Amino acid sequence: MPMTYLALGDSYTIGEGVPAEGRWPVQLAAALRATGVPLADPAILATTGWTTDELSAAMDAAAHLPPWDLVSLLIGVNNQYRGRGVEEYRHEFRRLLDRAIALAAGRAGRVLVLSIPDWGTTPFARDSGRDTARIAAELDAYNAAAREETLRLGASWVDITPISRRHATLLADDGLHPSAAQYALWTETAVPGARAMLATPPAA
Repeated sequence: MPMTYLALGDSYTIGEGVPAEGRWPVQLAAALRATGVPLADPAILATTGWTTDELSAAMDAAAHLPPWDLVSLLIGVNNQYRGRGVEEYRHEFRRLLDRAIALAAGRAGRVLVLSIPDWGTTPFARDSGRDTARIAAELDAYNAAAREETLRLGASWVDITPISRRHATLLADDGLHPSAAQYALWTETAVPGARAMLATPPAA
């Protein structure tokens, strides 16, 4: 029976502006299958615009019960976009991470966390007169907090923010969200860690 995968997040996880097969969790599952890992396509709980608290509320309402063999989490850009503080984000992210670990049957070693990409590098940010240096600094602070919590709890951290900065032209038609080609680069970065996670049963 294929292993199961639950992807939690916002527009980046649902793949705003790209076809379903271009979403990074779908690409990740396909890439892992290509290496011999029998992983099913993901169940995705994500909506464009969600903040940490909105994702948490959606999890309350969803019927996604453990155990999942792999759970991924990418959330926070909309907290930053709405001007929320980093310590509030840290607290809410930590609660979501705890929930993600619970969905993986208590196995932190089966939870994959991706960093928040830098939307300040996009034409949308520049054309709307945003302070791109401030966006970058705030997202760096968010990501530092998320990374610290992720590693503290024993989950896996994948830093895709540099990709979003180096490949800022690989975008969907809206000039804001990544294209399937950029998501492919995220996937390439995430595959080794995800494959290692699924290779052997982690300790609970």
